[in-house]
Amino acid sequence: MTSLTLFTPAGALAKAEPLKRAARRLGQLGFDVAIDADALARHQRFAGDDATRLAALHRIADAAPSVALATRGGYGLTRLLDRIDWGRIAHSIEHGTRWVGYSDLTALHNGLIARHKGLPMWAGPLACDDFGRSEAEGGVDEVTRDCFVEAMSGALEAVGFRESSRGGAGEFDGLEARGRLWGGNLTVLCSLLGTPHWPKVKGGILFLEDVNEHPYRVERMLLQLQQAGVIDAQAAVLLGDFSGAAKSPLDRGYGIKDAVAALRARTRTPVLTGLPFGHVRTKVCLPIGATVELYVQGREAILGWQSDPRLAHAARDHGHDEGAHRH
Repeated sequence: MTSLTLFTPAGALAKAEPLKRAARRLGQLGFDVAIDADALARHQRFAGDDATRLAALHRIADAAPSVALATRGGYGLTRLLDRIDWGRIAHSIEHGTRWVGYSDLTALHNGLIARHKGLPMWAGPLACDDFGRSEAEGGVDEVTRDCFVEAMSGALEAVGFRESSRGGAGEFDGLEARGRLWGGNLTVLCSLLGTPHWPKVKGGILFLEDVNEHPYRVERMLLQLQQAGVIDAQAAVLLGDFSGAAKSPLDRGYGIKDAVAALRARTRTPVLTGLPFGHVRTKVCLPIGATVELYVQGREAILGWQSDPRLAHAARDHGHDEGAHRH
């Protein structure tokens, strides 16, 4: 059986039942599930104090299970970045551990890329949010579940999506791009800019998502990345879900589509929408840190990669990130 450890590196779990439910369901999917000893720890809004959560990260890295799945996001990993032994995290990945999550896990994912390019983690579901939801709350999304199982088995080699914005319809037909996949939650990623934990990726494929951020705030962060030269240096940008924010009477029709248009007007980098990822029920798994290839035909996009992270690690180019070309 595939060993899987559940851990809580950021915000505290409000209740134990979703964790137990997630462990039970993941066991039914064929995983040998263990729950970290401090998964239910609490200190203020965090899953234990900083020392407790840091120790959990290092403990799991040393044990090197096949899968290290975060129970939830929230906030807390930023407090640990200066103290993480990144060599231990990298060592676990080299020995087969797939670190999985999203939201606040963006800090861990990109902190690793900043130091060890070519060692992929996985942007994917969270245990309690995606596997711990009660049946009354909708249960487990089948696409999310099946994608996760396939990714953790090493069989997932591509995901597809449809460019969703009217402004991008057909514009990217024929696009081909190859580069390092990186990014995640837009707010968390922007907080890393200018720190030692920022991954200096050029010619990469950047994916972004966020939740409960008004479109003008999303636009402001997107433009911050563009004005810092980050967007212009990428082969492509893929936008996932940006939902949850309350509308304002001052908007007068302004929304996410306008934020995307503002970014597109300021960069030559292809900006695609519709990536099925973010704070939504249905989400794919993405090998963040790995080299991927993007192909677009009409409005249909395919993102593919080598399924075995050790193969991607062996094939990586230490001194060069690939760019994009269009037909």
